[in-house]
Order: sequence, then C-alpha cells, then structure tokens
Amino acid sequence: MNVLLTGGAGFIGRAVAKKLLSDGHKVWILDDLSNGREENIEEFRNELEDFIIGDIKNEELLNTIFKEIPFDMCYHLGASINVQDSIDDPRTTFNNDTVGTFYILEQCRKHNVKVVFMSTCMVYDRCLDASGITEQHPIKPASPYAGSKIAAENMVLSYYHAYGLPTVVIRPFNTYGPYQKTGGEGGVVAIFIKKKLSEEAVSIYGEGTQTRDLLYVDDCADFVVQAGYSDQVNGEIVNAGLGKDISVNDLAMLIVEDPARIEHVEHIHPQSEIKKLLCNYDKAKNLLGWEPKISLEEGIRRTEQWIKSSHLI
Repeated sequence: MNVLLTGGAGFIGRAVAKKLLSDGHKVWILDDLSNGREENIEEFRNELEDFIIGDIKNEELLNTIFKEIPFDMCYHLGASINVQDSIDDPRTTFNNDTVGTFYILEQCRKHNVKVVFMSTCMVYDRCLDASGITEQHPIKPASPYAGSKIAAENMVLSYYHAYGLPTVVIRPFNTYGPYQKTGGEGGVVAIFIKKKLSEEAVSIYGEGTQTRDLLYVDDCADFVVQAGYSDQVNGEIVNAGLGKDISVNDLAMLIVEDPARIEHVEHIHPQSEIKKLLCNYDKAKNLLGWEPKISLEEGIRRTEQWIKSSHLI
C-alpha cells in the first residue's frame, strides 16, 4: 500500500513506520518536528518514499501531497501530546489535535483514504472495574489535551457515518520504550530509568498511588498497524494496553530498587490526574487478534538497555 504516516518521526510513529516498512508498504512521513526528531528515523530513512517536514494544518501542503500521491491509508499520529502544555496553552493543542485532524479528514474524504486516528487513554475517567476500562467506559476531558482528542475522535467517526469513509479510533494506553524522550516531556518509564542511571532521585507527583497500564512500544505499533489492515474495526473505537496496571510508587521501586532514592513532590496538575488506568483489550483481541507480547519487566529491561547504548546519561 501507499501509506501516509503523520507524526512518523515521533516515538510511536517511528515504531509504526518501521513495522509498515517491514510489511512491505511504501511509506511517506509528514512531521513538523515539534515533537518528533529526525534522528528517530535515521535507521530507515533511505527506505522511506519521502520524509516531508511540514504542518498538518497547512492545507496547501496537504492538497499538494494528496493530489500527487494515491494513498491507500493514512495513519494519523501527528499531535500535541503533553497534558501540561495543553493546560498552559490550550489553543496550540486544540489547533494541532482537533483542527489539524479535520484537515487530514477532508483530504482523506476527497481521495477515499482510510484513516487510523491515534487517540489516547487520557480521554477516560478513572477505572472503577476490576476487569478494566472497555471502550464503553465513561470519558472525562480532564485536560484540554483530552478534550481536543475527544473532539477529534467525534469528527473521525462522523466521517465514517456521514460519508462511509473507513475510519477507526484507537486508544493505546501509556506507551513506553526505546526512543521515548527521557526529559520532562517524556514518559514516566523513560524518565525514571534515566534518573536511575544518572544516580539521581526519582520524583513522584502526589502520593504515587495513581496506576498506569504500560504498553511496550513495539506492541503498540503492531496494534496501530493492524487497525489499518482490518475492515472489522471501521467505525469503531478500540483500546490497547497490557491489561495490568501498576502504581507509580511500585513502578519507581521496580526500576530504581532503592526506596531512599524515591521522593514525592507536589502535583503540578492534580486536576488532570487519572487515579486508576487499567486497559481491557478484549475488543482488540476479538476483532484484530491482537495481544501484547512484551511483559513490563522485559520492556523496562529493553528500554534501559537502549538508554545506556544511546549515551543519554
């Protein structure tokens, strides 16, 4: 297939690009590098059809790309993804995540291109059920990031219902692994591992009893790609996660193994914290035959190995 991948130079986008290329597809990446990095795709840059540095809100650019290339599929991962940034500057997040998605949808509608839309588990309210969060679980836009993603999800699904355009909304849970940023805007696993290797204290926001369902990046990429291949999920919302949650306190201990190096600090956005995240991925299993393969312990080991080998400490 001819595939357009927005946000392909990002942490998850990179893994999706690699999977698509290994499956034999022709891949074009569109990324404005506001969050992604060119070095993320260095390893396979020569295999790409093109790497376009550009903004999904640039309608002229999108017009040109879609006119020139007969795409079969658009994996739309390009977005502002930081919760704190969305609270500080909601306009940028709304424009990138909601308006930008609308511009992508319009091109895909004109050219009849399937859209796989990357949403987030952050749209959900806290998990109260031992069996985990299903796609029917209540949503709660606790941050402008979550609100923008919900708005975009609704537009994506409206194109399926109004125009018959094949679209799917995917909600991966907290994804981690190699190539994730290890600084303040990175994921909790990458940040904790870097702190451990740098022999610094690990800071936990609030009490640390909040839980996360952590999905290894290769498992996430496999899920994203499979959602594009299947007609079973068109018009659907589908979750993916490990199906096990862990408290941030326990995660810190698993990584650092020394309670003396763990400290608790005041939460910077307690109003946007989701107390318990636990994924129920039965729908992905039933419709896509997808299940995660990498355990949390193995994923942490691989991530630590990558951080060491990349000299990020």
